Amino acid sequence: MSDTALRQIPFLDAEGTARTLDDYGTGPVLVVNVASKCGLTPQYAQLEELQRQFGDRGFTVVGFPCNQFFGQEPGSMDEILEFCSTTYGVSFPITDKVKVNGRNAAELYKALTQTEDGRGKAGRVEWNFEKFLVGPDGSVRRFRPKQVPDDPEIVAAIEDALG
Repeated sequence: MSDTALRQIPFLDAEGTARTLDDYGTGPVLVVNVASKCGLTPQYAQLEELQRQFGDRGFTVVGFPCNQFFGQEPGSMDEILEFCSTTYGVSFPITDKVKVNGRNAAELYKALTQTEDGRGKAGRVEWNFEKFLVGPDGSVRRFRPKQVPDDPEIVAAIEDALG
């Protein structure tokens, strides 16, 4: 698959409409599998801060709710959207629920998980809040769940991707 083809893999948004990463503009996109009942859920606040800090420069966070890790995203789409809005003031797009690992993983995640992290490890998503920064050219940088969104390495990668 060409790098730019990654940005054109379809998935469903929260309303059930087919979308691609390119639908959110030509800038970098931070793809994150999210969950409402996880110890890492407070990362929503930092993700929203990144959206506010860099959104006007073409950057977008896209949250992909996932219930694959100990059932930590059990709610309906309405419940998930309400939680994100009222608890963390999330303004970035939230998609329909996806699987990120296994045979039934979303096609976008099947492609993303081929990317190695900073330690040279590719493969399965480890947990909720794993982050994939997809550049305008389709290049991917991978950051594991415990690396917080406002970590200087992630911020620098976003700035580099913005040019």
